[in-house]
Amino acid sequence: MTAGLLLAAGPGRRYGRPKALVEFDGEPLVRRAIRLLVDGGCAPVHVVLGAGADEVPDLPGAVPVRHDGWSEGLGSSLRRGLASLAADVPAAVVALVDQPLLSPVAVHRVRAAYAAGAVVAVATYAGRLGHPVLLGRNTWPLLDRYAVGDRGARDLLRHHSELVLEVPCDDVGSPVDVDTPADLLRLRPLSGG
Repeated sequence: MTAGLLLAAGPGRRYGRPKALVEFDGEPLVRRAIRLLVDGGCAPVHVVLGAGADEVPDLPGAVPVRHDGWSEGLGSSLRRGLASLAADVPAAVVALVDQPLLSPVAVHRVRAAYAAGAVVAVATYAGRLGHPVLLGRNTWPLLDRYAVGDRGARDLLRHHSELVLEVPCDDVGSPVDVDTPADLLRLRPLSGG
């Protein structure tokens, strides 16, 4: 069992509203990202919500996790989401709500790397670390030190590179994120929608 963890708590300051509420190809980004994790084989899927949580539509296939401390940044959302998972969950695949062109194939690949013995498996694009990121449970306590402010697992990956298996995913999607309405418009032709 590999859980899915979707981080969707931010206010979307540059976008002008929480990105979880933004629609892409007729679907809220939050639902699209849940489908990414479910189709990638993750169960259960937990979604960390904060800013705009009361406006988020129903989340079929996912467990909403309210995070009242969302303003502390991405790091606190990551730690809150991991803490919400049951004690028997051995690993979690982490995704961000604002990357609508990620592929379930990338999720399958990082899960397969974990099944083959990786402690941390990270999708790479053009040789750069991206998402999804799979974190084995034994790394979660380390995040108390690394996942602070608006930093997620990046510093953990850098300082413990011996734990990290890079999983090339250039051929199955794009890690481009949506920060502004203009970004969303630029992505539409790439989505095929």
